Amino acid sequence: MAGRFRPPTPTTRTTFRGGHTPVPPPPNAPLDPGSAPGHAPGLDLDLGLTLGPLRRGPADPTFRVTPDGSVWRASRTPEGPGTIRLAAVRDGAPAAEAWGPGATWLLDNAPALLGAEDDPAAFVPRHKLVVASLRRRPGLRLTRTGLVLESLIPTILEQKVTATEAYASWRQLVRTFGEPAPGPAPEGMYVMPDARSWTRIPSWEWHRANVDGKRSATIVRAARVAARLEEAVLMDPPAARRRLELIPGIGPWTSAETIQRSNGAPDEVTTGDLHLPGIVGWALAGDRAADDEAMLDLLAPYAGQRHRAVRLILLSGRVPPRRAPRMAPGDITRI
Repeated sequence: MAGRFRPPTPTTRTTFRGGHTPVPPPPNAPLDPGSAPGHAPGLDLDLGLTLGPLRRGPADPTFRVTPDGSVWRASRTPEGPGTIRLAAVRDGAPAAEAWGPGATWLLDNAPALLGAEDDPAAFVPRHKLVVASLRRRPGLRLTRTGLVLESLIPTILEQKVTATEAYASWRQLVRTFGEPAPGPAPEGMYVMPDARSWTRIPSWEWHRANVDGKRSATIVRAARVAARLEEAVLMDPPAARRRLELIPGIGPWTSAETIQRSNGAPDEVTTGDLHLPGIVGWALAGDRAADDEAMLDLLAPYAGQRHRAVRLILLSGRVPPRRAPRMAPGDITRI
């Protein structure tokens, strides 16, 4: 029996990008060696996989996982700041409670956040690797936050820099210009700044946070028209992406990464990425040199569900052997 269940895929940079965020099982949940961490017996939902794409690094001040199996999020809602705690309840529905001016909004939108608007049955795996990855993750759902700016700003910070740099910049800016999360949130949690506050950050503070002028200017431009950008959650994903890309500095990579989270878009594929085409090409065809065009050709059988297919590929942990050193982090604060 020891070999009947495959061990879970280790958390790596690739699986983390796919949304691998381990969440402890709820208290007193029976052990099931076939279940992934965070997937509660009796629940067709994995909190860690569903909410994992919203976590910007292991020390994200807006996201926290606690030992009791709870996921905490601090958000800037249309009604103000709020904190929500989500927990899997054994043999029942996920439990949610919230605090702050945005509490009611967060609770009203909690079902969509947990993937209630997602349709996993529409996905048909076409490759052995995808079949295996899906089988190990029956609780994967695509989240829909209903909030554009909270996904857009950290995505802009990730443009053309290492994840480590972007996560550090996000932490510093949120802790410096945000506000403590309402309610009994875990220590150190913050709500990100509101749109006006983003536009008022001095140039030297951007520099201190290791954010260059191009990215900071893009964030400021987006924050100035935040209300129009938030309207994108009511649009179909292609139209939503076009709305975002009207802002100079926001291209296909940034719009896709944002709309995947804010709109729960199952078919939006990230193009223009340094690593993703090679990962998909290697996983599905053994082609580590695949470009965006080749990646989209390989994903064609998953039309309508291409984003879900990419997530399952990333979660498989299969990546081509490295041939070159990792991109070295930069530090403009020394300049």
